[in-house]
Amino acid sequence: MIELLDVTRKYGQKTAVDGLSLSIPQGELFAFLGPNGAGKTTTIKMLVGLLRPTSGQVRVAGIDVAQNPREANRLSGYVPDEPHLYEKLTGREFLQFIAEAYGLSSRFAAEGIQRQIETFGLVPFVDQLGESYSHGMKQRLVFASALLHQPQVLIVDEPMVGLDPRSMRLVKDLLRGLAEAGTTVFMSTHTLAVAEEIAHRIGIVNRGKLAFLGTVAELRERLALQDRPLEDLYLTLTQDESDVIPPS
Repeated sequence: MIELLDVTRKYGQKTAVDGLSLSIPQGELFAFLGPNGAGKTTTIKMLVGLLRPTSGQVRVAGIDVAQNPREANRLSGYVPDEPHLYEKLTGREFLQFIAEAYGLSSRFAAEGIQRQIETFGLVPFVDQLGESYSHGMKQRLVFASALLHQPQVLIVDEPMVGLDPRSMRLVKDLLRGLAEAGTTVFMSTHTLAVAEEIAHRIGIVNRGKLAFLGTVAELRERLALQDRPLEDLYLTLTQDESDVIPPS
């Protein structure tokens, strides 16, 4: 469902993403990890059509994102690291706006909006203006808006930032449930414990290159660090930019 084929993205002389190749099948919950400046945000922007690769190809559900961004976006949902709302709209009005942007029918939109309001526990504040929302409330509303059109692929950037423990549990259960139902989930996060808990596979990028691709168990085996948490494995792998383990 998600394919990156030898993707490179440069900013002038700086290479932010360097020959990245990934294939993420339907129904996989994939965690994309790496230090600040490793190329995670650039990769996500290419996945959602906000940036074009300098070379290589990015596909979502078989569609070349650079060539057909509208079609790719109809099949995907995106939750950015900073939730942005139209603060003079209520939460319900914001969801209605998003539904119209996707061209949903009135009936499908009404059913979807009500479903997401219930799923994300928006009832207490959905009819308040967005300017009154806390970060956690905004995050829940943006998640709801990203799922209104029932996308085949969900791309989330730092989904746990600013969430209280109850909301974190809601998001973890949601992501697992989506993957079990066949949605492909691409999650970029610094919350390594969450990645270890819910991801089927992880990819670790360092200095723009893919340093590891596989399961946490496979990473433990390759680093000969059995019974160590992902945090220890991650720090060991990324401490030296020359440490690159080829994907399986």
